[in-house]
Amino acid sequence: MRVYPTFFKLAFSWMDAEKAHKIGFQAIRAAHRTGAGRILARMTTPDKSLRTEALGLTFPSPFGLAAGFDKEGHGIQALAELGFGHIEVGTITGQAQPGNDKPRLFRLVEDRAVINRMGFNNDGAAAVAPRLASARAALQRLHPDVRPIIGVNIGKTKVVELEDAIEDYLVSARSLAPAADYLVVNVSSPNTPGLRLLQNVETLRPLLRSVGDAADEAAGRHVPLLVKIAPDLGNEDIDDVALLALDLKLDGIIATNTTISREGLSSDATKVESIGAGGLSGAPLKQRSLEVLRRLKDAVGDQLVLIAVGGVETPQDVQDRLDAGATLVQGYTAFLYEGPFWASHINKGLVKARRHSNR
Repeated sequence: MRVYPTFFKLAFSWMDAEKAHKIGFQAIRAAHRTGAGRILARMTTPDKSLRTEALGLTFPSPFGLAAGFDKEGHGIQALAELGFGHIEVGTITGQAQPGNDKPRLFRLVEDRAVINRMGFNNDGAAAVAPRLASARAALQRLHPDVRPIIGVNIGKTKVVELEDAIEDYLVSARSLAPAADYLVVNVSSPNTPGLRLLQNVETLRPLLRSVGDAADEAAGRHVPLLVKIAPDLGNEDIDDVALLALDLKLDGIIATNTTISREGLSSDATKVESIGAGGLSGAPLKQRSLEVLRRLKDAVGDQLVLIAVGGVETPQDVQDRLDAGATLVQGYTAFLYEGPFWASHINKGLVKARRHSNR
């Protein structure tokens, strides 16, 4: 498990972060194409004791990969072979867009963190939809009993004005819902101008209602719908979103996205300042994301599925979030630092902890 961090330091730490991500993702996909991933999956498949019921679905493990790693659905099967119980694809927008200018992804190695201002770079909903359908069918063939789950995260196209945001989200919902196991409305990225204004409940209510109706109609079934919120919301705003989710009968809330805060970092302040704007993810988000989760749990009880994400690195981090009320947990940033066996390590740690607690 500790071999990869040394490899990362030698092979990737000096490289442009986005280029390193691309090379690493290509390697994972190559393992799948050559059949090595299938062999690997024999070692990484989650233990049956980890199966989790949520959103009307059975997840092989409560631990999954957060949106942002596979933005366009190119590597769903390959990532599933690493042991993730679900893979959340995206963020996907109604129109294809290149994202923000490079460089736009930066590591803070001392903090085990990342700053990104990617800007929802993706091929657009129409191009991604057939990839999702193909991956879902393949996973169903390979796992006729319980297969890895595919979530789809959708956001606003940058050039679309805020007053036209609902129709833009509906383009994505109609295209992607038929192949999605669940759908997430992302209104909390700091990298699309004005997007976080959509977290205001007066704006959020018609957006979520419209997306939910369109997704169900397009899929011909109920597609579980969740909203992803920012850690920078005030406590009253968190409570308001929780009440709105209950009122609209959403299926769940994902807490949390990246933060615009730079507090408590160990990295050189001049370096952090030189990076500029973007969302911070990774270990520094651990405490705040847990606080938001606990507040949501107090507000919604067992009425909604809560998916915890932010600063998750170890099996204990995952267990802490499950104990705090999350049904599912996601990670992403630590994947960059820990390598391809990270999900398997998390799953095995969860099994070990559960066996120990049952003694």
